[in-house]
Amino acid sequence: MTTWPNLYLQDSASPLMEQLIMFHDHIMLILMMIVTTVSYIMIMLFFNKHTDRNLLEGQMIELIWTVTPTMTLFFIATPSLRLLYLMDEINNPMMTTSAVGHQWYWTYEYSDFNDTEFDSYMINKENINDLRLLDVDNRMILPSNTFIRMIVTSTDVIHSWTLPSSGVKIDGTPGRLNQASMMINRNGLLFGQCSEICGTNHSFMPI
Repeated sequence: MTTWPNLYLQDSASPLMEQLIMFHDHIMLILMMIVTTVSYIMIMLFFNKHTDRNLLEGQMIELIWTVTPTMTLFFIATPSLRLLYLMDEINNPMMTTSAVGHQWYWTYEYSDFNDTEFDSYMINKENINDLRLLDVDNRMILPSNTFIRMIVTSTDVIHSWTLPSSGVKIDGTPGRLNQASMMINRNGLLFGQCSEICGTNHSFMPI
């Protein structure tokens, strides 16, 4: 049975995801106001019997429906540009890790620790302690409260390294290095998946 928390975003594990959730709520509030106002006007038009054949122009109402959307877009664009700035790369990260997408598993490299490298496959067995299709044999371990530079690439097709609770979603493209910044401020087990339709088994690449 679907519960209401499953219809919302995951609990944030990074300051960036907290800001993204707040921006989502901000946009939803504006959308609810727009939908309510437009629905009210349309319903009133259906039930309004009065017409004015001599009404040729209305400068005031034209000014209102020009300025109001402009101000609405301003209140949407300002926090959006701020978030884009916060999602930019970190100049001096404390740690650098890389994820390489394969068909159908991930390879993680810790270049700061004597080139530590390992493969991460989905667990096939159904264990009562494991989350089905979400757990792996070798989990990626990252420190908390640390600025991390995440480098993602691929060896075959386009994959997407996605960790929703940290607000990170970055494509892994063959022959190219993509970079993302992250900082985890909540300890625990975080789950993600490849969110790019990279093939028949792309949903079996958990993170």
